[in-house]
Amino acid sequence: MSGLDEFDKKRIIQESVPGKQVTLAHIIASPVPGLYERLGIEETGAIGISTLTPGEAAIIAADIATKTADVDIGFLDRFTGSLVISGDVASVETAMRAINSALQTLLGFTPAEITRT
Repeated sequence: MSGLDEFDKKRIIQESVPGKQVTLAHIIASPVPGLYERLGIEETGAIGISTLTPGEAAIIAADIATKTADVDIGFLDRFTGSLVISGDVASVETAMRAINSALQTLLGFTPAEITRT
């Protein structure tokens, strides 16, 4: 092996350029009690899960959700863009729709289809 081979390494630079989007919007209606326990949140009827980019949008989404419906914030991470809300099924659904709508209308986000299990 020549001396040049040991310096002939390629450098790869990875860059993430997130768009403005709701990448996941899902409602779990009537989750099993063990799920609440694992998440460390109160049993309330439904769980809403959103993932947003950029991650700071989770803060805005949490504000929208709590001002729109009677939901609690179970988890919010501004670095990953994860938001978990809980409440009765109708309130969680209302909050999730409001998040999609407000982010799309006010901030130009691409919304995600709200799925449900």
